[in-house]
Amino acid sequence: MQLGMIGLGKMGGNMKLRLEKAGHQVVGYDRNPEVADVGSLAELVEALEAPRAVWVMVPAGEATRSTVAELAELLGEGDIVVDGGNSRFTDDAVNAQALGLHGIGYIDAGVSGGVWGLTEGYALMVGGAEADVQRLQPVFDALKPEGEHGFVHAGGVGAGHYAKMVHNGIEYAMMQAYAEGYELLQASEYVDNVPAIFKSWREGTVIRSWLLDLMDRALEADPELAHIKGYVEDSGEGRWTVDEGIRLRVPLPAITESLFARFTSRQEDSPAMKAVAALRNQFGGHAVKSE
Repeated sequence: MQLGMIGLGKMGGNMKLRLEKAGHQVVGYDRNPEVADVGSLAELVEALEAPRAVWVMVPAGEATRSTVAELAELLGEGDIVVDGGNSRFTDDAVNAQALGLHGIGYIDAGVSGGVWGLTEGYALMVGGAEADVQRLQPVFDALKPEGEHGFVHAGGVGAGHYAKMVHNGIEYAMMQAYAEGYELLQASEYVDNVPAIFKSWREGTVIRSWLLDLMDRALEADPELAHIKGYVEDSGEGRWTVDEGIRLRVPLPAITESLFARFTSRQEDSPAMKAVAALRNQFGGHAVKSE
């Protein structure tokens, strides 16, 4: 099958390679001309045979919105656009409507797999019309991991990115749980070999997972994580998950706390804890530490 791929970074570039290894023809465009097959979106569209399929793999937000808007003017009736970035699910209806005015189909695809996807495959969560999804099923089959799992048509437009948002919220909480366990083991006077404990958990335990495998890999390289600063960014999906919990009145304590823990990691000193220390000093005369 023929496909256009826009955005050939760590994810898009490897997805292009995986598809080509499966026998698909992929025409790639990127702002970096050294990795691109064509020099513009117009050239990419011209290189594809109708009905066309174009996969957008650029940063979420304005970059994706502007790319979709440009494609709406370049593509034609019967073509399909896939947004495979981490777009907020609320953007999908807007994109689908803009493309639909030109008879262009739209699929939102949540993609998980990171830098390992080229060899291990990408888990795909897609939303869109059944006919559009069926038409691109050969592409999805080539990208997904081998076996029966790793792909879901989650529902209509927006469902794919919604599922990926929740996936990432769960990922936040899982990573936080492993991290808290690591810190407790490091602090304990009973434990002599924290990396060996994590390694032992990879088989036969109820907490084994790919994230645990990656934690073991990180500890093999740096047993005390001495070369890493405890500063963690968030890319948005955790916040959106918490927002949805509030909107739908669904309690998400583990996911919410894991997000807030990332905020804490960015503070050199906590204004909130300064306030607590000041209050303890005021009501009880408790000692405070000065700057």
